[in-house]
Amino acid sequence: MLDIQKIRADFPILSQKVNGKPLVYFDNGATSQKPQVVIDAISKYYQEINANIHRGVHTLSQLATDAYEVSRGKIQNHINAKHAHEVIFTSGTTHGINAVANGFAAFLKPGDEVMVSALEHHSNIVPWQMLCEKTGAALKVIPMNENGELIMSEYDKLLSTKTKIVTVNHISNALGTINPIKEMIDKAHEVGAAILIDGAQATPHLKPDVQALNCDFYVFSGHKICGPTGIGILYGKEEWLRKLPPYQGGGEMIATVTFEKTTYADLPHKFEAGTPNIADGIVLGTAIDYLNEIGFDNIAKYEHELLEYATEKLLEIEGLKIFGTAKEKTSVISFNINGIHPYDIGTIIDKLGIAVRTGHHCAQPIMDFFQIPGTIRASFAFYNTKEEIDTMVEAVKKAQMMLS
Repeated sequence: MLDIQKIRADFPILSQKVNGKPLVYFDNGATSQKPQVVIDAISKYYQEINANIHRGVHTLSQLATDAYEVSRGKIQNHINAKHAHEVIFTSGTTHGINAVANGFAAFLKPGDEVMVSALEHHSNIVPWQMLCEKTGAALKVIPMNENGELIMSEYDKLLSTKTKIVTVNHISNALGTINPIKEMIDKAHEVGAAILIDGAQATPHLKPDVQALNCDFYVFSGHKICGPTGIGILYGKEEWLRKLPPYQGGGEMIATVTFEKTTYADLPHKFEAGTPNIADGIVLGTAIDYLNEIGFDNIAKYEHELLEYATEKLLEIEGLKIFGTAKEKTSVISFNINGIHPYDIGTIIDKLGIAVRTGHHCAQPIMDFFQIPGTIRASFAFYNTKEEIDTMVEAVKKAQMMLS
């Protein structure tokens, strides 16, 4: 059992007031809050170590390099990567996806196919559209049903030897749907396709085992797992990372440079051009340590309780509809109230101290499917409470009364 009040005390922001009301933070799908241990670790780095890495012989540079590579090892262990050099530091999920999409331009030709799903965030649509425009490959889309689930029979029909890469999120940011990625990975490999998993929304709720999944690429962001913004991870199988050309050129990613020819550094440095986000790379390891101390099984169980409780309470509101009713989903609820724009609800409940997300959540195709302008999204984390859900429900009722 989690001691929620003790956990909440780790997050200084949760004790503040917004618009004169106690903060109820239900926008965890956009970014998570940071525990004091993470905040302190950032400060400690700049106070005690601050130096560039991999280049200096002086003591501070060695300390910074060691801390950075220790963090890489923590992430390797966390996702069960076979090698530390399969863990690439990026600026976030978007960076990781773009690095792979850019690299795949070397492998595609007209007539080849790239497959995405109808549940994707724009960050896992636009880079692949750009890739197809550049190479002449065709973009194929796995459709979804009214519950917000991918139609797997259609996935089977779309797969062929023309499919060169499939890219799909582990969990939908807009609906909370947990996709059957292991099945999708196995089927992609049967036709010889690579597969990338967008784990941005999954990693706050579970520990991905990339070897058990057998995915070719897995990407996620630090700021959604209690870590800093501006840092993320691209995991890639060694065989793929060796084949892919680098995404950026510059210092650190080279072996030799002449005006006639440049040769690239070995992994992981081949994909880490320039001075990296050193402090946040180190502190991402701190955040992962914190979450593992709480335990992902404990987190998943408690967040499922919050999901069930919030679903039951919200459905008691007349005229409220939940979008995304998949059998397998995580602690995200997207909803609307008949006749009221989601933005208006969000604006009013913000005045009552409640932070939710309104709009299309960078997933416009999902909103187009349901023929709506957007939703109100409440996304819960392990530091939230049922009492906060009660507060939100009452605020939504008040907003409904004011706007009806």
